[in-house]
Amino acid sequence: MKAPNGENLDKKNLSKDFLDVITKEATSLLDYAKKADIKDLVSIISLLLNTEGKVVFCGVGKSALVAKKASATMSSTGTPSVFLHATEGMHGDLGMLSTKDTLIVISYSGASKELVEVLPHVRRLGVKIIAITKSRDSKMIYDYILPLGELKEACPLGIAPTTSTTLSLAITDALNACLMIEKNFKPEDFASFHPGGSLGLALFVKVKDLMQTLNLPLISQDTKLKDAVLVMSECKLGSCLIVDSKGKLLAVLSDGDLRRSMMREDFDLSKPALDFANKHPKTIDDANLLAFDALKILEFNKIQLLVVIDKDSKVSGILHIHTLVSAGFNVAKS
Repeated sequence: MKAPNGENLDKKNLSKDFLDVITKEATSLLDYAKKADIKDLVSIISLLLNTEGKVVFCGVGKSALVAKKASATMSSTGTPSVFLHATEGMHGDLGMLSTKDTLIVISYSGASKELVEVLPHVRRLGVKIIAITKSRDSKMIYDYILPLGELKEACPLGIAPTTSTTLSLAITDALNACLMIEKNFKPEDFASFHPGGSLGLALFVKVKDLMQTLNLPLISQDTKLKDAVLVMSECKLGSCLIVDSKGKLLAVLSDGDLRRSMMREDFDLSKPALDFANKHPKTIDDANLLAFDALKILEFNKIQLLVVIDKDSKVSGILHIHTLVSAGFNVAKS
C-alpha cells in the first residue's frame, strides 16, 4: 500500500468511486425491502414490547458500533437499553443482565468466536435472544432472527463492513420505529428525553417558559401618541400594548406603526395612540404552545413580538423574538 499525497487526483473517477459505494449500499437496502425474511417480526416486536427489563444490544467489531448506536436510539425513544460488548461479557459484564431483559445480537457472519461463546451463558441466565445476522444457519444460538441475507460489501475489496453494517443499522432503526408506533410515542415524549440542545429547544421549551409577564408596556385606549412613544422607549421592546379598562387587548402600536403613521396627513402626537395602532395584532391564547411554533408564527408574519392572551383576551405576557434568540433559537435571517 502506498501513502497518497493528494496530488494528481482523478476527480472524475473519484466522484464515480464515491457515488458507487452510495449506490451499492442504497441498492442493498432496497433489495432487502423486496425480499426480507421477516417471519419472526411479529414475535420480535411482541417480545420487545413485553420486555419488563431492558433491551441489551451486543456485538463485536464494527457490529458493536452499530449495536451502540441502536441502543442509544432505543433509549432515547422510550425503551430502556444498554450495550454489552461480547468480550467483556465473558469477563464479568454479564452481570448487567437479568431474566427480565432481552438481548439483540448483531453479527453479519454469525460466526464471531466471542459471540458464539457468550450467548450460551446469556441463554443460561434465562434471557431471550434476537439475532440480526446473515442466515438462519448461524452458529449463534437465538430465539428469533432477522436474516440479512447474502450481501456484497461496498468497499473496493468487498471485505470491510459497509453494506452489512448499513443494513444492520437500518433494521435496528426499523425495529425502533415499530416500537415507537406501537407505544404511540409522541413528540412530547421525545422532548422529555431530549431537554438539551436544539432538539430540547424545539420540542421542550414552551412559550410560558420564555414570555415576559412583568413590566409590560401597557397603555390605555385614551393614551396620547406622544405618551405612547415614551412608554415604548422606556420598555425597549419596540411596541406598546393598548388595553381597555378591564385589561383586554385592543391593539398593538409598534415602532413600524409609528413610522408609517408619520407619513399620514392626519399624524398628530396629541391624538390617541389607538388611532395609529394595529387593531388586529397577532396573538396566541395558549402559553403551553411550543416556543419553536411561536417562532414560526413570528417569522411567517415578519413581526418581532407576539402577545399572549387568556381566554378573556386579557394580556398574559409577551414573547419577543430577541428573547428567543437569547435562548438559543435559530432565527431565520430576513
